[in-house]
Amino acid sequence: MTTRIARLASRALIRVSGPDARPFLHNLLTQDVETLAEGELRFGALLSPPGRLLFDLFLWGEADGVLLDVAADRRDGLLQRLSMYKLRAQVTVEADDRPVFASWPEVADGFTPDPRTPGLGGRRIGGAIEPDATETDWQTHRLAVGVPDPALDAPSDKTYPIEAKFDLLNGIDFQKGCFVGQETTSRMKRRGSIKTRMLPLAFDGPPPPFGAEVLNGELRAGEVLSGRDGAAMALLRLDRIDGALTVDGRPVTVRRPDWTGL
Repeated sequence: MTTRIARLASRALIRVSGPDARPFLHNLLTQDVETLAEGELRFGALLSPPGRLLFDLFLWGEADGVLLDVAADRRDGLLQRLSMYKLRAQVTVEADDRPVFASWPEVADGFTPDPRTPGLGGRRIGGAIEPDATETDWQTHRLAVGVPDPALDAPSDKTYPIEAKFDLLNGIDFQKGCFVGQETTSRMKRRGSIKTRMLPLAFDGPPPPFGAEVLNGELRAGEVLSGRDGAAMALLRLDRIDGALTVDGRPVTVRRPDWTGL
């Protein structure tokens, strides 16, 4: 299968540098930043104090700082939030205008494996690259793998990271200690009180509108999130995903990717 490359215009970068860059981010994010090596890529998030998703992000280790790969339309909000947390920390937080690329289904030369799950391929920052695919092609592949995109599927401050499968996508380090929203996140994992998850749906025709109700008979089973022809992500109650599901009268089928273990 041919490896494809697309520029992800929906993503943008923030550079955090200075003597306190790593401890500053380590105390905020769901991911371990202290051990992030130069050239290494990790996945994580910044949560609200009650533990809901504000910003999903990738962390690229650099010799003198950390690059954050975030949703382009949320970059200004994250810049503002980090500046608010900065206080007396010796850090510089600034936008970085290099492009973000994805390759799939394989990791192209010069790319770094996507840390979420191997089926996604690879990612890269910068470089003189001529894409041979579109971001729409990439989003179709991501949806086929069954991975949510919080920027599309999780309105800010509405979704818990475990609902968006961050615990299954290497997005939370439960051993690192404190981070913003840590208490709620750790409690959900420890108690196993995970009642809803984002899972892909398959159906015929165009996607239902965002927020459309998924029914199991007459019982509400969840709601549709982002999608395209034939496939969509949905936030579903795990105790109601077996059986005949419908959306607006149309039959839909829940897919359970092997990597989820669900």
